[in-house]
Amino acid sequence: MSLIIEMFPTVLLVATPIIIGGLAGLFSERSGIVNICIEGIMVVGAFTGATVCVFLEKVPSLAPYAGWIACVAAIVAGTIYSILLAVSTITFKADHTIAGTAINLLSTGLTVYLCQIIFNQQRTETFVKGISRIKEVAVLSDIPIIGNMFFKNVYPTTFIALLLVLISYYIIFKTSFGLRLRSCGENPQAAASMGINVYKIRYAAVLCSGAFAGLAGAVMVFTNGIQFTVLSIHGVGFISIAALIFGKWNPFGILGASIFFGFSTALGSYASFIPYLNKLPSEFFAAIPYVLTVVALIVFSGKAIGPKAAGEIYDSGKR
Repeated sequence: MSLIIEMFPTVLLVATPIIIGGLAGLFSERSGIVNICIEGIMVVGAFTGATVCVFLEKVPSLAPYAGWIACVAAIVAGTIYSILLAVSTITFKADHTIAGTAINLLSTGLTVYLCQIIFNQQRTETFVKGISRIKEVAVLSDIPIIGNMFFKNVYPTTFIALLLVLISYYIIFKTSFGLRLRSCGENPQAAASMGINVYKIRYAAVLCSGAFAGLAGAVMVFTNGIQFTVLSIHGVGFISIAALIFGKWNPFGILGASIFFGFSTALGSYASFIPYLNKLPSEFFAAIPYVLTVVALIVFSGKAIGPKAAGEIYDSGKR
């Protein structure tokens, strides 16, 4: 039990970008647009966040806030980059999978190219701090068990991710916009017959998805590294998609699935303290999150029923 308590801050660290990335996919797919380019948008968000942070930390008056300003910049960059997905799939009715794959591939080449221009190398310079951990939250850190798990040695971005889960649930299931969003993902023709502009709703959903993914990328680079490289995201965007399916397109389901994947990753760091597991090679634990992603997709993809019109090209003339 004590080991689990000690592990939990690491679990939350790993789970946080997966949670935010899963929410990115949630908004998009609930509207009917399959967003498999979460990985690529996260790469762009991570590059933007790291770059902005590097330059702002050189300005004394802005240095204390550099990481947070960089997160805002990453949100803007992710939103702008997601326009490529929106235009290709909604306006030009391209296949969602092909468009997403192309955007993923473009993100790698684009960020490396920009790094070469800005920093004369294929990565950014290192940032000093980015976003710092919270050593302990006053009063709350004194709560037995829970205090050590949630309120000591954690990043503030974890609390932001939890807040976004609550906000996302409220927007999608408790507001008129959320009802329109879900109707476009289930039966866009029926939604259009009720006067809903399917194109506008889907554009809004994809842009919102890009904002979440951009933030997820910035959080990833600030909490897991000291600079951006093309390996900064290393598949977390695809794990976020798995968390979305595993969580059955529900914000709280995504939260639970993300913590599960976070635990599987953190296990590798603490395996040396666990009998029998400490005899296994480190490569085994490095592969666990990706193996579990495949297993989750195989086991739950048939049982988890997503939006009926997700991935379908909307034809306003179809009835």
